[in-house]
Amino acid sequence: MLADLRIAIAGDLHGAWDHSDHGLLAILKPDGLLVVGDLSDGHQRIPSLLRQLKLPVACVLGNHDTGKDSSGRTLQRQIEALGPLHCGWGLCQWPGLAVVGARPASAGGGFHLSQAALSAFGPVTLQQSVDRITTAAMAADPDVPFILLGHSGPTGLGSEATAPCGRDWKPPAMDWGDQDLALAIEQIRRHRPVPLVVFGHMHHALRRGQGERVSFCRDRAGTAYLNTACVPRHGSDAAGRDLRHFSWVEFSGQQLVHVSHRWYGLGGELLYEERLFEVPVAARLDAPQLSLC
Repeated sequence: MLADLRIAIAGDLHGAWDHSDHGLLAILKPDGLLVVGDLSDGHQRIPSLLRQLKLPVACVLGNHDTGKDSSGRTLQRQIEALGPLHCGWGLCQWPGLAVVGARPASAGGGFHLSQAALSAFGPVTLQQSVDRITTAAMAADPDVPFILLGHSGPTGLGSEATAPCGRDWKPPAMDWGDQDLALAIEQIRRHRPVPLVVFGHMHHALRRGQGERVSFCRDRAGTAYLNTACVPRHGSDAAGRDLRHFSWVEFSGQQLVHVSHRWYGLGGELLYEERLFEVPVAARLDAPQLSLC
C-alpha cells in the first residue's frame, strides 16, 4: 500500500503569505502544499517566496493575479515567476501524488476568459479548456492519488449563496462555478476516479452578513469538493495569539480519509480545527458514507 499523504492547502492568499508560513510548514512537514490562487494583485513577492519552499508545491492562479492588467503581461509574469509550481491546464507529478490544474485566472461564472487571460493565452473555447484539463489528467500516474486544483470550483454544487461556489455578492444567488471544470470531471471519471477537487475564489464568510459558506461536500460518485478560501488567512484570536490558516487533507493509499480546516499558532500548535470529513482507521478499506452535494 502507498504511504499515507498529508497535504497542506493555502486558500486565497490576497497578500497574506510570509516567512511565518514557511516556518510553520517546516514544523508541520506536510508532504506537499497546494495554493489555489489570488496570491495578491499581480505582485511577484509571493511567487518568489513559494519558489523558496523545500517541499513540493503546486499553484493555480486566480482572477486577482492579473493585477487588473488587460495586456496579460502581469499574469504572464506571475506564471514565469512560479515556474514549475504553476499547474494551470497542466500536471504536477510529485512522488506519490498527481495534481492537475484547472483553467488559470478564472473568476467563475460558467466559462469566461477575461481580457487579461485572452491576452496571455489567446482565445480558448470551452471544449479546448475541458480537453486541456482532461489531457493533463490522463497523463497522471494511475497508481497514485489524484487531486484537481482550481481557483474556482465546478458548476453543479448548488445555486444557493451558501453553496461551495454560490454567488453571494449580489442577488439573485446562483451557481458561480466553472463549467469547463465540471465537464472535465465527467470526462476524467470515464477513465479514473476523481477523489478530490480543491479550489477557493468564493470566500467562506459571505457578503452582507449572510453567514458562512458550505466549504465541503461529496457527490454520488464519491468525489469530494473542498473550498479553502478562508480570508483573511492570517489573523489572531481573542487571546491575542497569531493564527495561520491551512486546509488539510490526508490520503491512505488512494483513499481520501481526512479533510479539515486548521488554524495554527506560529510554533506549530493546532489551536482550532474544523473537521469536515474523516474515515475511521478500521474502515479505511471500505467505502465511506456519502455526504451529498
